[in-house]
Parts: sequence; structure tokens; C-alpha cells
Amino acid sequence: MIDLYYWGTPNGHKITIALEEMGLDYQIFPINILQDDQFQADFLKISPNNKIPAIVDQDGPNGEPISVFESGAILQYLGRKTGLFYPSDELARVEVEQWLMWQMGGLGPMLGQNHHFNQFAPERIAYAAERYINETKRLYGVLNKHLIGQKYVAGEYSIADMAILPWLLRHEWQSIALEDYPQVKDYIERLTARPAVQKALLIQLK
Repeated sequence: MIDLYYWGTPNGHKITIALEEMGLDYQIFPINILQDDQFQADFLKISPNNKIPAIVDQDGPNGEPISVFESGAILQYLGRKTGLFYPSDELARVEVEQWLMWQMGGLGPMLGQNHHFNQFAPERIAYAAERYINETKRLYGVLNKHLIGQKYVAGEYSIADMAILPWLLRHEWQSIALEDYPQVKDYIERLTARPAVQKALLIQLK
């Protein structure tokens, strides 16, 4: 059983998608980031950076519990644990890891800043809003070009796709017209047609 400390953000969705795709048993412990649950002392012991998601795998290495924080690290851990969607062949693994890190270091942070300055900032700062919209468009362009002639970012469906998809689902927040990125549009439709992805995205917390 895996304990998932979760809220319904793009980073949270990455892990529910992986858990559903990998057929792992899990239970959700809601961390309401709108009420600052992430700063609770008990959660800090699991996630030192006070961010969701985090997991505790009750059946970790050597049969002992292990906690893992940071969504990319969780995806890699689950991929190694199950042998699914994270190849053992070094060349294939490097391809997955490149696009996973692209999401972790670029797509997620830049789109997150786009969300902040265009959806949540108490006052509009034109320079910041334009900067992050432009970077978002650049990143969508990178992905759109890469997807020409292939269904998934690393050839086969992988944890990299699971990491990327949830951030694309908020394209309307990001001043993105999907018609300008037809490969990305098809990619979103292809991934969201997967039953495990649909199940993961339907999870609602109250």
C-alpha cells in the first residue's frame, strides 16, 4: 500500500496517473494547500520542502517503509519499483529522463509562474505576465516540434508523458490556443483517452 499525500494540482495528478497506470494500491491523504496543510509539522517530516505530492511506500526497499518527495523522484521510484513506463535500457532511459527533467525544470516552473501572474497575482504586472506567456509559448513550440512523427515524448509511453500531461490541461489559463500546436493537441487527446488517466483525473477532494 502506498500513502499518497496529495492535492489536485498538476503535480498531484502526475502521481495519481502513475499509480493508476501501474495498478498500485494506494490511499490518499489530502493536503489542502489552500489551507496551508503543507506546513503542518507531520507533513514536513515526509516532504522537507513543504510541497505536494509526497508518498510513503509501506513496502519499500527490503520490505521497509520509505518516504519520497518531489514528483519527478516519485515517478522514477515507482517506475523502478514496478518496472513499468521507465525502461531499464540505458539509451531508452536517458530519453525518458531528458523529457522528465524538461518538465521538472522548464515546463512546470514556467507554466506555474504563468498561472501565478495571470490568474492569481493581486495586481497585474505586465512585464511578468508577458515574460511567462512568451516562455510558455516557446515551450509548447518545443514540444509540438518534438512530437512530429511520434505519439509520445520518449518513443514509448512513459513517466515523462505522465509528468507533462497535467500541465497541458490548463492551457486556457496559459493564453495558449491549442490550434496553434496541433501535435500537442493530438497528444493531449491521445493521453486523456487512456482509462487510467481518466480515472486519475476524476479524483476529487472535498
